[in-house]
Formats: sequence, structure tokens, C-alpha cells
Amino acid sequence: MIVTKLRIGDANTMMAEGGIQAADKPNDSPAIHYLDAFGGGHFAAKPELLAKLVCDAPEAIQWLNGLGVEFDKAPDGTMITTHGGGTSRKRMHAAKDYSGAEIMRTLRDEVLNRGIPVVDFTSAIELILDDKGNAAGAVLMNMETQELTVARAKTVIIATGGAGRMHYQGFPTSNHYGATADGLVLAYRAGAKLLYADTLQYHPTGAAFPQQIFGALVTEKVRSLGAKLVNRDGRVFMHPLETRDVAAASIIRECSDRGEGVDTGNGKAVWLDTPMIEKVGGEGTIEKRIPAMMRMFASYGIDIRKEPILVYPTLHYQNGGIDINVTGMSSCVENLYVAGEAVGGIHGRNRLMGNSLLDIIVFGRTAGRNAAVKSKDVSLGSLTLEHIARFDKERKDAGIVTDAVSPKLLPDYRRHK
Repeated sequence: MIVTKLRIGDANTMMAEGGIQAADKPNDSPAIHYLDAFGGGHFAAKPELLAKLVCDAPEAIQWLNGLGVEFDKAPDGTMITTHGGGTSRKRMHAAKDYSGAEIMRTLRDEVLNRGIPVVDFTSAIELILDDKGNAAGAVLMNMETQELTVARAKTVIIATGGAGRMHYQGFPTSNHYGATADGLVLAYRAGAKLLYADTLQYHPTGAAFPQQIFGALVTEKVRSLGAKLVNRDGRVFMHPLETRDVAAASIIRECSDRGEGVDTGNGKAVWLDTPMIEKVGGEGTIEKRIPAMMRMFASYGIDIRKEPILVYPTLHYQNGGIDINVTGMSSCVENLYVAGEAVGGIHGRNRLMGNSLLDIIVFGRTAGRNAAVKSKDVSLGSLTLEHIARFDKERKDAGIVTDAVSPKLLPDYRRHK
């Protein structure tokens, strides 16, 4: 059974634009992919998790292709691949610039066709353990009626996504409204270990103008196709395909320390020289390769084929999360599996473009398969929420006093007097 806070498919995956990495070309290999990702993550990734990610990648692409994902292909059927930030080979597979939506379309259809039960508009607000300390289900809340129900389960998979809507440090975000770090809170209270929870990724290019789309993702694919980052004086101040943390830091520094940013009326930004794409790739490249970007800005009267756009970093990805082993199970809580952005350790302290769509497929399939096998041998004990009382005592002993309710299921954007 799938229980989802909003509707099935309402997730950051829907807004993932640039593509999915896999080393499946003759001049590439999983070993080279590993070195790119390990270095890009500041050598902090768990080696066994990253090795699984890159080694399972080619087969994951073939699996998606077989299900019907419409990847970009040359006339002879060969998949078209491009560079991403921090990649030494062209291994980015894409479906124009709506790769995540195309993958989600295909997988959502598969769920519906197979008749898998889906409960929409229902949040998990607490994990349930049994008297042996193993995951045994969840307390669920209907988001419309606030009614509470209990779901018993022999195995539980957390796939709750990221944390962008917490707006850390006041940054805008590219994330969907449900991305409030729920899974990390639930797992931590149940005794799971978190890894690198302090590391968040700020995508270098969020829309900075117009204000209506402030923080919306401007895919890294725009830069991989030839666009350059330019300051207010028209100077290219960095290589356009540095890793995301380096690129974001460079833009912030350009806008603050150096005072070379462009005043948008809503803060500082830099130019992204999108017309350069057509100079490099020829007329029609933008409409063919990044049509969603073209449409988004066109709806506000900006033709990115003819004029550059203004960008600034946006809170994009939760690098840290729940510590797991290669089976996808929590290192501390038996029968609790984790997949996707809620996992910590796959990418280290910084993620390369295209490795998030990859990790949800590789570790989603891993968690699903292993949870299914494990469930055949699980015998549940008595259900308990005793771990909540222990957590409250630990918090009290640490002198932490707060009236904040967690998980914070949805952000509050109301204007308070």
C-alpha cells in the first residue's frame, strides 16, 4: 500500500528537469561515474552505497526504457547524452527538460495498472514499533478531516522526499509543498541514525525574476547546452559546469561580497546567457531540448532564445538523511527501509546533477524488493509507541523546550499580523 501526503505523483521528482545519469556509453564506465560522484560529494559518500548506485545505473535506464519512458534518442535509436556539472563524460539521459515528469508518468501508470492500493491526502505522523523495537507500521492522519488511523505493516518504506519547504536560511525553494523533512523526523524519533543532516544543496540557478516564479528551478541542462553565467558587467565569472555547491557559492559571492550582481527589485541576481545556446547548438535548440524552460519564461513575456534570464541559488536538495545499508534498510531500526531523498550517505555532502533521479530508481527498487522478501518472514510483536515517550524524556533531559509540532506537514504561508 502507498500512502501519500498529497496526491500520487506530487513530489520533487515531477520537477526534476535535467536528466538521469548512467555510464552506458563506450567511453564511460561505472568506475568513472563513481570517481566523479565521490569527488563531487567531497569524498563523504558511503562507498558501498555509491558503488551500488553507479553499478546498477545502466540496468535502471534499460528498465525505465522498457516501461516506456520517452528518453531523447538519435534517429538510429541511440540515447542522446549530455554533460552535467562535475561529470567527466556525457552520461546524462533526458526526456527533453521534463525528465522527472516523464519518469513519474510512467511509474504512476504502472502503479495504477497493477492495482496497487494508493491512499491520497494522508500523512504518516508517527512510526509504530513492535515490542522488539522493529518497524511495524505507522499512525496516519487524513489531511482533510484530521482523522487518525493505524496501518500495521511487516515492513515499512520511507520515501518522503526532501526538506525545501522548511526554507532554511530564508532561501526560496524549487521543492513541492509537501517537502518538509517528515521522514527524517519520524525515523529519528523511532531510533534511526541520521547522516549529514546538516548538508543541503542549493541549486545554483533558481529563477530570480519575475517574482511570480522566484525560486523555480532553471535546470542545469541550460548550462550544459551552452549558456554562461554572467555578472552585471557582462563578465563570465566561473565555469558554467562546476559542481553545484561551487557554482552556488560563486553566484552568492558575486552578488554579495563583490557587488557584481544585478538588482532585480527583489534582491540581487546574475544573468544566465540563454541566447548563447542557439549560437552554440543552432536555431531551434532551445525549443527542441528545453521546451518547458522556454514556456515557463514565455508566459511572463520573456523569450529566452533572444534575451538572458536572471538567476540566484534556490534550496533544492536534502543531501543528508536516514542512514541505510545496501539492502535499503535502516542501520538501526529493523524492517524500516528508506528510498530517495530521505536517504543520507549516497551522495556524500554534495550531489551531482542526474544522480537523484538515479538514486530513487536504484534504491527504490532495492528497498521494494528487499522489503517484500523480508515481510515473508516477519512475525509482528505487540504494537507500541513507547519510543515517543523515550524521545520526549530525552528532549526534556536535554533542556529543549518548544511548542513546535513535528513533523511540520505543510508550510504556513499565511500573513500573520
